[in-house]
This record gives sequence, structure tokens and C-alpha cells, in this order.
Amino acid sequence: MTADNADTGRSLHFEIFRYNAADPDAGPTMQHFYIDETPYMSLFIALNQIRETQDPSLQFDFACRSAVCGSCGMMVNGRPVLGCRTLTADLPGHIRLHPLPVFKLIGDLSVDTGVWFRDMAENTGAWMHTTTPFDPDTREQRMDDELAQAIYEGDRCIECGCCVAACGAANVNPDFKGPAGLNRVARFMLDPRDERDDADWFDIISNQDGIFGCLGMMACSDVCPKQLPLLEVYAYLRRKALTARLTE
Repeated sequence: MTADNADTGRSLHFEIFRYNAADPDAGPTMQHFYIDETPYMSLFIALNQIRETQDPSLQFDFACRSAVCGSCGMMVNGRPVLGCRTLTADLPGHIRLHPLPVFKLIGDLSVDTGVWFRDMAENTGAWMHTTTPFDPDTREQRMDDELAQAIYEGDRCIECGCCVAACGAANVNPDFKGPAGLNRVARFMLDPRDERDDADWFDIISNQDGIFGCLGMMACSDVCPKQLPLLEVYAYLRRKALTARLTE
């Protein structure tokens, strides 16, 4: 079913995870809400309607509503998605919502992805490493179009956390760099302005917390809202890691 032919007379049954992290005596529960579906209703619209008309204490995160900010990731019937781009017309009448796993729970459907991504960036050195001093008068260096496009592909990640939530390795190993982290590493490995060599990268990714900790289920690729080529990213990282090892 699509939004164009949605049955606007349908009653939606929402079963939503509730937990107040500020109240240590309150355990997690599932709360039920019922609303009438309207044309082109997204989970953003539905949750705001529930909060405005039934329970103002419901916690969830949204900002851009355009699949750019990455703040509205949640588990919808067991699958991590972006709430802003998920139409109720594409879901069954009974919708179960949970917060993304792996990340710190703030309350209800709201999680703190920032701490995880900050730690990942620090552990992988996810910034440009160069000893070249900045010179504002230097002419812009040209880059091959194909290489620039490959780097841009890595930069399209919005750090929503959906791939991390779907990753079996990240769910059992808190030190695993996760699909988003490995994608970030590949982005800087490709960039000729980063002066780290293969040996430096080998120390970062060639272990069970890096590329060799991946279980190969590729659930991350299935749920990525930006459809990043994560399979190609992992293949590239493994080739670079093996090359670095063989040339030691």
C-alpha cells in the first residue's frame, strides 16, 4: 500500500515503548494509543498527534523532517528506520515502536547517538590528518572526479544510527566501530589530503573491533536510509588491511 491509495478510514494501533530514565523506580512498559490515519501520514505526524492530543510526556526526536539530520531513527516493528520518511500507509495497522538499541537511552523513543559517534570519531581519528600548514593563498588542488565522487559517497552518511542498531556485531561488542565508523574510516583512507599511510590504518581497523569483527550479515546495508554502498566499503577496507599486512 502507498500513500496514494491509503485507506484514510483506517484506525492505527500504536504500541510504544515507554521508559523514564530519570525515575529509577519506573520500569519499561509498552503503552497503547489509537489514532485515525490520514493521507500522507508519516510517523512524525502520527507521533506528534499522539503527543498533542493524548500524552504530552511522550519523548521522541525529530528536527529536519527531510531525512537529513538523522535524529528520528527508531525501531518500527523490529526494523530500524527514519520516522520522518516512514509513511503509515506502508505499515500494518498495528505499529510497534522501540528506541534504537546500542545507544544510550534518554527516554521512550529518544536515544543519545552523539556520545557513540563522538567516541567512534575519537577512536578512529575521523578527521583530516595532515602536517601541511594552512595557506589561504594556495591555489585549490584539483581532484579526480571519480575519486571525489567516492569520497562524497562516504560523506553522505547522516549518522542516524540505523546501521549500528541493525548490526549484530555492534549489538554484542560495545567497542565495535560499527558500519558508520568503518564508512567514516574509508572516507578518509580515500582522501589524498589525509597523510596517514596503510600501516596507520591497519592499527585502527585490522582487529575484531574493526573490519574483521563484521559478521557479514549486511543488515546495515539493508536499512541504510541513504543506501550507502557499505558492501563495497567493507571490501575496500579488507583489501587495504591485507595489503598493509603483506607489505610489513
